[in-house]
Amino acid sequence: MEKHQIKLGRDKFFAFMKKEGLLAHLRRKYTKTTFSHHWLKKHPNLIKGLNITKPEQVWVADITYVKTMEGYCYLHLITDAYSRQIMGYCFSDSLATECSLKALSKALSKRKFTSKLIHHSDRGIQYCSYAYINMLAKNNILASMTENSDPYENAIAERVNGILKQEFYLDEDFNTKQTATMAVDQAINLYNYKRPHLKLNFKTPNQVHNLVSEAVNLF
Repeated sequence: MEKHQIKLGRDKFFAFMKKEGLLAHLRRKYTKTTFSHHWLKKHPNLIKGLNITKPEQVWVADITYVKTMEGYCYLHLITDAYSRQIMGYCFSDSLATECSLKALSKALSKRKFTSKLIHHSDRGIQYCSYAYINMLAKNNILASMTENSDPYENAIAERVNGILKQEFYLDEDFNTKQTATMAVDQAINLYNYKRPHLKLNFKTPNQVHNLVSEAVNLF
């Protein structure tokens, strides 16, 4: 719209989108991916009331499902809470901790700063496991977890899940796991590099993450 010098308020913009049938439709279906009734240590919520002002201050983690005709698959995600960039992910037919560790490893490989970082998640057994907590500790990352079953305690992660499913059609029933894998890769690439966010002043997650990184490096 800026490129074509079109000036339109937010409400009129969404009214136009609705009229033309371009708004994403919410689908109310739910598959549980969190098992929090376990004996492993749960960590306190460190981000409640926290003012998030820069990338790599808080990472949020979550697992969502993708349905295929060959069975359920699970998308393990690590997202930067400030830039909304998906830092790491692993797509698998398993809920095992190993998959969450792979997503975390990918996120760590893209890390640009060495300042204090908080990893926030639900109290799922994957995130409470010794292996996962040890990897966080080795990289000087603080573990933070939701205190209740309220999804609003991990709202950013839930929002990213919703965008991937509703706008990039990951809530479809895919014929094969291979097709689903290709769809996930494409969706995350488009999400990170092509989709403008209202919360990011209509910039993409990658733009925001890199712009702040470049500004910090100048100083």
